Formats: sequence, C-alpha cells, structure tokens
Amino acid sequence: MIFSKLKQVLSAALGMVIAILVSTLATSATQASTPVVEIDIKDHLFFPAEFTIPANTKVKLLIHNLDPTPEEFESYELNREKVITGNSRAVIFIGPLQPGTYPFFGEFYPKTAQGKILVK
Repeated sequence: MIFSKLKQVLSAALGMVIAILVSTLATSATQASTPVVEIDIKDHLFFPAEFTIPANTKVKLLIHNLDPTPEEFESYELNREKVITGNSRAVIFIGPLQPGTYPFFGEFYPKTAQGKILVK
C-alpha cells in the first residue's frame, strides 16, 4: 500500500516537472524568435531615428538612455509610453503591426527626440 501511494506521488511529481520543462522551453523558443531593435537616446535624440520592422511580427525594443536625464518614449499610434531614467535601459514590446508608419517621440524633449518605425 505504501509503495503504491509512493508510486502515485512520484508519478504526479514527474508529470509536473515535465510540464514545467515544456513550458520553459516553449517560452524560451518564443523569446528567441522575437526580433530585437536597439535604440539609443543620446543628446535628446533617438539613434536610429528611423528603422524598419516586419509586419505582423512582435518586436522587442531595447532602449538605452545614454543621457543623464530621463526621457519618456511615447507613441500615440503604438499606444505606448514609458519613462526611461537617465543612464538606464528599458524594454518595450510592440506589434504585431500592420504595414505603415508609426511615429514616436520623447515626451520631455519632443522637438529633438523624434523617430518613426516603418512596418513592411
């Protein structure tokens, strides 16, 4: 009786471990296939200020603020806004998007910090 119960417990535990491993592998595969675009903020400008991404694809924006002051990445068309403190970085996921042009700007320096994403 004890061995039967032990066998059930071990079988259930093994099933949970397998489920966790499968979930972890699926998450890793999804993250590995997500394109990454790196953007620098320097002297209140975005570099690159314009870039192209594929349509209908989720994209990870990795934004490095090289200035000592904060900047807010903002885009009405992308429905995104995020403050990036000085000398730090942030991640913003966008998409999947339809083909088109999606402008973005820096909320704190909107006259200089401007850019656009071309989706093709």
